[in-house]
Amino acid sequence: MSRMAEQQLYIHGGYTSATSGRTFETINPANGNVLATVQAAGREDVDRAVKSAQQGQKIWAAMTAMERSRILRRAVDILRERNDELAKLETLDTGKAYSETSTVDIVTGADVLEYYAGLIPALEGSQIPLRETLFVYTRREPLGVVAGIGAWNYPIQIALWKSAPALGQATQMIFKPSEVTPAYRVKLAEIYSEAGLPDGVFNVLPGVGAETGAISDRASGHCQSVIYRRCRQRQKK
Repeated sequence: MSRMAEQQLYIHGGYTSATSGRTFETINPANGNVLATVQAAGREDVDRAVKSAQQGQKIWAAMTAMERSRILRRAVDILRERNDELAKLETLDTGKAYSETSTVDIVTGADVLEYYAGLIPALEGSQIPLRETLFVYTRREPLGVVAGIGAWNYPIQIALWKSAPALGQATQMIFKPSEVTPAYRVKLAEIYSEAGLPDGVFNVLPGVGAETGAISDRASGHCQSVIYRRCRQRQKK
């Protein structure tokens, strides 16, 4: 495969350039050639993504449970329809065998998303009687903006594993893929948008750890949770 076009960030339902203009390269492990040049998100981009997510949350949380469930189920259908295409891209980015990416990576990620899509209508609070004239009740409310930091070995699967429970609870996610395998994570954002997810509910910020990886610190005043996975430094594909 020839070198891909330069990869951008995905914020508020569309592609956008990194504010700093900085880039980095990702390689094809099969031959060591540069697979793509990727724009690196910086602190200003993190702030943009957080503001976008806060805007999207108002629309996403206002939807009924069934409406949110239908959107995620549509995303599952698209993932399965595009399984072979996505698996080939995953193989290029990670160096894993196509026999694995075509039967595991997208397949299991879609299964998890389907599970949470089905769970949405069943998520409800509880009533606890204390005595005859007194009871308490609980209600589930969206947590708010959460940040997810992925690993290199199962890029799209991990992005789905992290985003599925968050989106299922009407929460938004800002996702930072591993800088080692960043090339196609925006494909998942595209699929979510195609399925009907409101703009800003799932933003993708590729970048290097020193800048974008600081999303947990930079967004700490705005993000209610940070979900991440640490890998050994200098890890190879």
